[in-house]
Amino acid sequence: MVVPRHSKVRPGRKREASCKQKHVCISHPSALPEPLQQVERTWVMWRNRRLSYFAGCDYFRLASHPAVLESVQIGLARYGLNVAASRLTTGHHALYTRLEDALAEFFAAPAALLVSNGYVANVIAAQALHEDFSHILLDARAHASLRDAARFFRGPVVEFKHRDAADLARRLKGKPTPLVLTDGVFSFGGEIAPVRDYLQALPREGRILLDDSHAAGVLGQSGAGTPEHAGSARRRIIQTVTLSKAFGVYGGVMLCTRALREKTIAFSRMFAGNTPLPPPLANAALTAIGLLRNDPSFRHRLAQNVDYAKNALRAAGMTVPATPVPIITVAPHDRRAMQALHQRLVAHEIFPSLIKYPGAPEGGCFRFVISSEHSREQLDHLTASLTDD
Repeated sequence: MVVPRHSKVRPGRKREASCKQKHVCISHPSALPEPLQQVERTWVMWRNRRLSYFAGCDYFRLASHPAVLESVQIGLARYGLNVAASRLTTGHHALYTRLEDALAEFFAAPAALLVSNGYVANVIAAQALHEDFSHILLDARAHASLRDAARFFRGPVVEFKHRDAADLARRLKGKPTPLVLTDGVFSFGGEIAPVRDYLQALPREGRILLDDSHAAGVLGQSGAGTPEHAGSARRRIIQTVTLSKAFGVYGGVMLCTRALREKTIAFSRMFAGNTPLPPPLANAALTAIGLLRNDPSFRHRLAQNVDYAKNALRAAGMTVPATPVPIITVAPHDRRAMQALHQRLVAHEIFPSLIKYPGAPEGGCFRFVISSEHSREQLDHLTASLTDD
């Protein structure tokens, strides 16, 4: 996270990222937010105004890419809307096998198992692995899907400090077969888990269940996520991802060994009773994967935009994490500062993406996501709104 230029800091101290603040889960909102109408690829209509959109997680705007949309239409015409059954009964479609093969190739994994969405991918993995580990080590700020998954394991669950490899190492002592549950990229602050350090701390039989939803397609030379970015072998990593972010479509995936894939099919009740994603979306996902695999300009443009925006913020005196993650989160220090930033954003024709969500900082935060398709003018407006007096 970054702290707004207007935040109060102690004299003589450089402003620091607000990710050091106490992380408090807030209650669920009592009502849904106002509806948004997305127009073009980086804009929304909000309260009758056309504003730049720096929210959501559509990092390459593939959800509105013409080729992806055409694949949905082709899939709808060829395959219908829904298989209307579990894959274990009559709902197994040839498209799912093709998509799993393409995903395993994209992520350089031995095997892939397609499920209905990214959230349930972690629960499905936990159901298959529930008796395999003596202890479960959970990052203190892990995604809610990992917290729900932790409930399925037979072993005790132990929290370790957020992204703290030394604390994890201390808590691993005396635990012969531990499983670490962590995000690869944490969705609010955009921090990257030190996966390489975790692997060094783990005993031989230890494993990591890595929710890599925000890193898949974004991090790594080929977009294979946090393990590739860290230069870590995936032998002891079970990687789960979603197709609804970088790939712009829908669906969840578990990337693992062939043996674990077979075990999951055999023992996960959620997988057995779960209707897979509609074939038109599977067809679109194949196109999206092909676009990211064959056209490196998507990741190149994203990296350029991230560097451009973060460098502008640093030049204005803000401390911004030096990572390629396209997330910038700002947590104003009080209600007045929050309202002032809200007004500046709207004045600069930017949608004020205030997030109040379980796991977010107390009181909410503004979360901005840079895409490969944002223009330099839009990025200039964003950085100006965060740094202008």
